[in-house]
Amino acid sequence: MPSDPTILAFDTSAAHCAAALLRGTEIVALQSERMRRGQAERLMPLLEDVLAEAGCGWRDLDAIGVGVGPGNFTGIRISVSAARGLALGLAVPAVGVTGFDALKFLNPTRIPAIPAPREQVYVQMPDTEPNLTNRDQAIAMGPLYSCDDPALLVRAIARIAANRWMDAPAPPAPCYVRPADAAPSSDIPPALLDG
Repeated sequence: MPSDPTILAFDTSAAHCAAALLRGTEIVALQSERMRRGQAERLMPLLEDVLAEAGCGWRDLDAIGVGVGPGNFTGIRISVSAARGLALGLAVPAVGVTGFDALKFLNPTRIPAIPAPREQVYVQMPDTEPNLTNRDQAIAMGPLYSCDDPALLVRAIARIAANRWMDAPAPPAPCYVRPADAAPSSDIPPALLDG
């Protein structure tokens, strides 16, 4: 059991792609890019850049930390599937960290609030399940804390994962607060002809 674990953390749950490498208690490499699309194509090269910046290889990792949302459905699936695949391939644990946990880590005295589509907000009051509410109702709940800096969020994910990696019970799973808003196509499928 290493005394100074090396944790690779990443997050694509919003309009960004961010990664940090934590060695012991120090963030030794960090990169974040704002992007509305393209996280699936950018994530692995970004992780390789972070590892190279720190002079570290994949086999040097003790654990993976990953942001599991809530947020963008596709972005969450990208990070979670990458974390699960890396953990399996490297035989290291993967730790899922919710955006609420990251925000509480950054500001424990306020209510974590994550922007959602259509003027809504994901919030989690102490000792309750997360929920989706409109902005005015969220403001009425008390002092909110939100962070739109992906570098700060991925640092928090790395530090939380460092505290949990030895006890990671199961592979990370997405944190969805609301159902997907994608709908099946309304186009009539083409008729299939038997031969």
